[in-house]
Parts: sequence; structure tokens; C-alpha cells
Amino acid sequence: MTEKKILARVKYLPVVGLALLAACASPPNYPIEPHIEFLSLSKDTLQRGAFFQDTAFITISFTDGDGDIGDADSLNLFLKDLRTESVTKNRIPFVPELGAANGLKGEITVRIFSTCCVFDPDLGLDPCVDVHPSLPVDELVYEMYIVDRAGHQSNKVQTSTIYIPCN
Repeated sequence: MTEKKILARVKYLPVVGLALLAACASPPNYPIEPHIEFLSLSKDTLQRGAFFQDTAFITISFTDGDGDIGDADSLNLFLKDLRTESVTKNRIPFVPELGAANGLKGEITVRIFSTCCVFDPDLGLDPCVDVHPSLPVDELVYEMYIVDRAGHQSNKVQTSTIYIPCN
């Protein structure tokens, strides 16, 4: 082989080397506790009513260093209604761990349903039917967090405000 042909092949070695190095780049370095961020709410107003009258979707992003998100048998996504402190518990479907480097990043979308307005209990009003001039619109904010399969709890985030017409 001539010196020219050898030099022609050698000049591409750094490019090939960089490509191989990029393919072996280290995985993301996330903490083992899940971390979530509120991304969006599909709409900001829900009709007042019992459960199935209206729906909206909340989307959050997450990262988890050991990739153990989701479990079909456990309640692992929690939404707390900050008006009443009541907690709705949901399941994130099982997400398989991926290879040796299990850092995981993704999005979760949760469907929420209609809810009633919250009146002062002393008024004796039906929160899903009655109206009261002092509360034409109720404002609902959820506080959310998730728990991974190892029991690590994420940080807590709040949704943007959801308006519920009460008249």
C-alpha cells in the first residue's frame, strides 16, 4: 500500500473516533429521587358538577436517576386539591428499566374530572347545584407529586389555576 493511501485512511480516524466516543457518551446523571415540573393544563375552566361532566389534562415532566417509575399495583401519583386538602391517588403504569444506565426522563399526562364548588359548610348549600352570590367562580389548584418503586417521593409542584363557574 502506498504512503498516500495510508495517509488518506488515517485522516478519517479522528472523525470515526469522535463518532464512536459520542455513541458511548455517559447517560444523564439524575438523582435517584424523581423530580417533576408542571408543564401544562389543557384548559383553565371546568364545568361544575359531579365527576364526569367535564375533563381536563395536566401534563408534568419527570426525571428519575434509577429509572424505577411506575407500578401497576401501587398508587404512585398524588393530586391534592388545595381548597379542601383532599387527595386523589392515581397509578403511573409500569415503565421498564432500560439497560445499565437507567436514568429516565419523560412526561406524564393525568386526566382530571369535574368537581364541585366549595362553599362555607355553614351555608348549607349543595356545592354541585346551588349558587351563592359571594362565590361566582371557584379557583382550584392541585399540588402534585409522584413516588417511584423504591418509595422515593418527588418534589411537589402546583398546577396553574382551574376556574369553576359556580352560578
